Amino acid sequence: MNKPIKQHLIDPEICIRCYTCEMTCPVEAIVHDANNVVVDADKCDYCMACIPVCPTGSIDEWRVVTDPYSVDDQYGWDELPAQEDITQSEAAGGMEALDDAMATLLAEAHSGAGGKAVAPATASKPTINMYNLANPIVATVQGNYRLTEDGADSDIRHIILKFDTKFPVLEGQSIGILPPGQDDAGNPHLPRLYSVSSPRDGERPNFGNVSLTVKREENGLCSNYVCDLKAGDTVNVTGPFGATFLMPDDPQARLLMICTGTGSAPMRAFTMRRQRTVGAKSGGMTMFFGARTPNTLPYFGPLNKVPESLLKTHMVFSRLPDQPREYVQDRLAAQEDAVAEMLSDPNTHIYICGLRGMEEGVEKAFTNIAESIGTQWVALRDTMREEGRYHVETY
Repeated sequence: MNKPIKQHLIDPEICIRCYTCEMTCPVEAIVHDANNVVVDADKCDYCMACIPVCPTGSIDEWRVVTDPYSVDDQYGWDELPAQEDITQSEAAGGMEALDDAMATLLAEAHSGAGGKAVAPATASKPTINMYNLANPIVATVQGNYRLTEDGADSDIRHIILKFDTKFPVLEGQSIGILPPGQDDAGNPHLPRLYSVSSPRDGERPNFGNVSLTVKREENGLCSNYVCDLKAGDTVNVTGPFGATFLMPDDPQARLLMICTGTGSAPMRAFTMRRQRTVGAKSGGMTMFFGARTPNTLPYFGPLNKVPESLLKTHMVFSRLPDQPREYVQDRLAAQEDAVAEMLSDPNTHIYICGLRGMEEGVEKAFTNIAESIGTQWVALRDTMREEGRYHVETY
């Protein structure tokens, strides 16, 4: 019998096919086909470089096996296999040193990646990877609207896509856009992931359309392609992706949402879902939304029109003339009492989405606020994550 090893795997249900892990792996052990992103056991050296860059935690899966799963095996998975029935003595042999090293590396990695995610207990069952690289769905552009003022630092667009066939997508999920052309190696470009900014019944209810919030990047291959689309153009789409960054269906759940820039996309979807389904019966939502200035903040006007009984919004700006710079973590600290009360409530769900640089400041703010009520933030955060109440997707 082969000596048992701990094999590194990727959860195909949670993975959002952003391919960041594949681009990060220094030994090219992570590969993909049209269906899944997988780890080649023959190449993986357990360096853990891929762990902290994963926005969902899907990269952090392991099985003790006597015969490693092949790449082809993993390409065919829709879900992870159960742990093999291996005796304790077999599994223990030669594993202790590896486990110790991995535990240290994973603890460090999780401190920046948000850890392994779990969906809210009451979230709807998502559809995953319905359309892939080999079989994308074609969408027609219904509209392309600039959200930021002409001359503003950022060109952020609201893109509406129409699907003529079934494309079920939940709030918090992402879809892939396939940019045309090929890379320098002559391969088709990989899809770029965008969070959906419309609720499950569509940008316009029951019209089969989905909206995205896209920021034009100066040298961005896909962002420029998407931001230049015109009504009537068609695009190839993959997905939906994501099985954990979902909103609870419980109307009494309280949502604490923290975002910057286009990280507002899923928060807009959450808000619209609540507006359409629960209204004043909602347990409430609070959002801390950061941008440089009001004219670079997408959905600034519409957000101001949402009743405070449904959504309490803290708009935070870091580049206002003659004003000190303020970031979302600063406003969290300023609202310490209100945030502390939410942290104490087992009905509270936290969602953080935006640039990865925001995480450190938000973590420090939560640490200080939790300490003010005699709670250790790391322990509370991990409990919330295990209960499906703490969600991070940063890039």
